[in-house]
Amino acid sequence: MATPAHIIEQTLATEPVELNDLEKRLLNEYQKGLPLSPTPFAEIAEHLGTSEALVLQILSRLQERGVISRIGPVFRPKRIGVSTLAALSVPEHDLARVAGIVNRQPEVNHNYEREHHFNLWFVVTAPGPEQLMATLSKIEQESGYAVLNLPLEKQYHIDLGFPLWC
Repeated sequence: MATPAHIIEQTLATEPVELNDLEKRLLNEYQKGLPLSPTPFAEIAEHLGTSEALVLQILSRLQERGVISRIGPVFRPKRIGVSTLAALSVPEHDLARVAGIVNRQPEVNHNYEREHHFNLWFVVTAPGPEQLMATLSKIEQESGYAVLNLPLEKQYHIDLGFPLWC
């Protein structure tokens, strides 16, 4: 069973993307709380005063442009499959290329840049430990950088939804 879902997860876009007011509202208001119904995007559209087709078009475009990485539920760790937090130390000039490699992996939920020696962080989920390790190895091979694997030792709840625009 999904926890109250962060349905829209942002990623490291390779280029700045201009967003209109409707796109900003969609990203702000639906980081969590995907309606649990057969037609969640129709309900979102009704709340936003637009059409389901436009909501789906916007989400698709934002995924294609690298503004968001995925739309879906977030499960508590170790409930379904396995997951890990991972990090890379990437020179600034190579960050966009490596973020693209990370973003292409379907097992990667999201990634973000940090001001640290390890400056590109991401979460990987997989059905089992073998698939998880295969994804980390693939990222290492394709990027040319060693992955720091930081598996969960103690669980904390951190609400990752926060206002993106005021």
